Amino acid sequence: MIRGVRGATTTDYDNEKEVLLSTESLLREMILHNDIMAEDVASVFISATSDIRSVFPAKALRRIEEWKYVPVMCMQELDLPGALPNCIRVMIHLNTTTPQKDIQHIYMKNAVSLRPDLKDTASISNEND
Repeated sequence: MIRGVRGATTTDYDNEKEVLLSTESLLREMILHNDIMAEDVASVFISATSDIRSVFPAKALRRIEEWKYVPVMCMQELDLPGALPNCIRVMIHLNTTTPQKDIQHIYMKNAVSLRPDLKDTASISNEND
């Protein structure tokens, strides 16, 4: 069965180093907390808010050697009033037998505000701040 593993983080600045560092950190936490093996991944979607323009955040996934052949797509989030700025979101589509309730969705930095209902179970606040 395919399940979605969600995650989000923010950056302090829109520059290539900061965006890639924040994205890679988020991806590694998602992988770690869900015991994800690249060969079990169908695809990865990565989105960013319109204020991130320095680099495709999906480039961070290519830094992880065993993820070389995983299909990844980058896209822009809806530009809505009041949206969290400098935000990167990730959706990993994973082949797994893990029940949906046991999937660990990861929210880091200011992105913990996106899912306050998950704050006590799967958020990593102030990581890399």
